[in-house]
Amino acid sequence: MTGDTATELARAAWPDVPSDALVLLPIGSTEQHGPHLPLDTDSVIAQAVARRASTALPGTLVAPTLPYGASGEHAGFPGTLSIGHEALRAVLVESVRSLSLWAARVVVNGHGGNTATLETAVRLLRAEGHDVAWTGCSVPGGDAHAGRTETSVMLHLAPERVRLAAAVTGDTRPLSVLLPELMAHGVRAVSPSGVLGDPTGATAAEGRTTMDAMASTAVRRITAWSMGDRGRLAEPAHEAVRP
Repeated sequence: MTGDTATELARAAWPDVPSDALVLLPIGSTEQHGPHLPLDTDSVIAQAVARRASTALPGTLVAPTLPYGASGEHAGFPGTLSIGHEALRAVLVESVRSLSLWAARVVVNGHGGNTATLETAVRLLRAEGHDVAWTGCSVPGGDAHAGRTETSVMLHLAPERVRLAAAVTGDTRPLSVLLPELMAHGVRAVSPSGVLGDPTGATAAEGRTTMDAMASTAVRRITAWSMGDRGRLAEPAHEAVRP
């Protein structure tokens, strides 16, 4: 394998796969992201984070991105395709069991909507003896959904797929405030546009900075390999005490 395809598992022939590989498994979704972003936004971002992180981690392969997640809260919007927590958990568990037959370690990286499933799946897999962990694709201060953060990242990664003229401001309250209503009634009850945040002012330059931060965080956490009982990779101890 050479060039940009050097870390792509799907493009490798089996003799190219190192026996001690670290495999990054991106988990995305097919869910609404407002009137201005594509349904695969989470998949595009998760895959990009994994690809960029892999370049700094020798012997790393990026598995094909899983395009479906647990997106039930977005069911009120046409285009959303959710497989639910139970099915996603089964897919994750069986995928890691299969990868672990030849991979040394597996890291699942994905967006916040799949967090509950990631925790239960990774906890089970670790109890079975698999060397697996998970990490998210987020940055401190980022808005909840289809706002400035994701819009900026998509302007950096796939600007031709962003419809800025259609962007609107949604509910800008913190996710911690919105969560009870989201869980009870879904996103549409809170934001008819599907946006949770404000995409105003989004730029490709900001998206590049955000992507760099997400990839660097993933590399730092994978390198440290420190986690809690939920299997989520944590910041190294010397990083965690910084303001």
